[in-house]
Amino acid sequence: MIRTEELLLNVGPQHPSTHGVFRIIVKLDGEIITEATPVMGYLHRGTEKLAESLNYTQIIPYTDRMDYVSAMTNNYVLVHAVEKMMGLQVPERAEFLRLIVMELQRIASHLVWWGTYLLDIGALSPFLYAFNDRERILQLFNELCGARLTYNYMRVGGVKWDAPEGWIDRVKRFVRSMYGKLEEYDGLVSGNEIFLSRIKGVGAYDAETAIAYGLSGANLRSTGVKWDLRKNEPYSLYERFEFDVPVGASGDCYDRYLVRLAEIRQSLRILEQALERFPAEGETMGKVPRVIRPPAGEIYVRIESPRGEIGCYIVSTGKAEPYRLKFRRPSFVNLQILPKLLVGESMTNLVTILGGIDIVLGEVDC
Repeated sequence: MIRTEELLLNVGPQHPSTHGVFRIIVKLDGEIITEATPVMGYLHRGTEKLAESLNYTQIIPYTDRMDYVSAMTNNYVLVHAVEKMMGLQVPERAEFLRLIVMELQRIASHLVWWGTYLLDIGALSPFLYAFNDRERILQLFNELCGARLTYNYMRVGGVKWDAPEGWIDRVKRFVRSMYGKLEEYDGLVSGNEIFLSRIKGVGAYDAETAIAYGLSGANLRSTGVKWDLRKNEPYSLYERFEFDVPVGASGDCYDRYLVRLAEIRQSLRILEQALERFPAEGETMGKVPRVIRPPAGEIYVRIESPRGEIGCYIVSTGKAEPYRLKFRRPSFVNLQILPKLLVGESMTNLVTILGGIDIVLGEVDC
């Protein structure tokens, strides 16, 4: 009679597939995972506690460092919350700039995911394609705000700088060329039989489970739930533009892959419209008090980041520093379903499932 012994295996905290400092303790029966326990907190920096001793402008650079692959949307959720509390009006030119950089950021973030995910499951070339195109977005950001990763670009009431001369035209050229690049991506990967055998039907869950776990972003939409805060609770200028919300059907890793690629196309659609309607002139900062003191009270706002719903909860006592600041981080929430997805799976699928969730450890730990 063949008997197997239970094996306890540590994956991480330093493992290429975790893209950061993250550990999963898995119990194995042969090649099959019987239990998985995520261990997080290695990158915890106390961001929310630090914020209690900083003014609102000083907090913005800390939001860059949560999801450092999507710093622009993190900037926005904080300044948007403060502006709502204070009833501030943001000039239209600034709001256009914010929307343009957030959609460029969504594309850059999805490109990082696309390239690294395929690298994780054994395909090297797509990583080179993705990072080449992402580099063009980083160059645009560098021209706009002088940074390539942690931008600190947005301000309560507007943005730090106006776009330099010719910047809008350069973004237009990028958008036009990116449509062709997506065709290349599809031709290179989407129908590849080896790729399909690695991800189709793997890590599947239904819409009810996704909602029960509080999933958002592509992790939710891959199950067929058409929920995108840009459509369902429009903020900034999103209600002015036409775009679709891509959804999947089976909720597996392949559907999450298809949804993210489709979301890049939709971001390009939004950018095309925004760039055509970009105001020829105007202010980039509204009328904001020298010292920002939101009135006493509390507020919660949420927006659609590349990884799902990111929220910001602020309690103010009328001082220049928040009494309490709390972020709802989509990477942390989406990661909660990982143990359920891994049980019963082959060890070879661990990286496929973890990568499909698309987490950024800086945001998981915060």
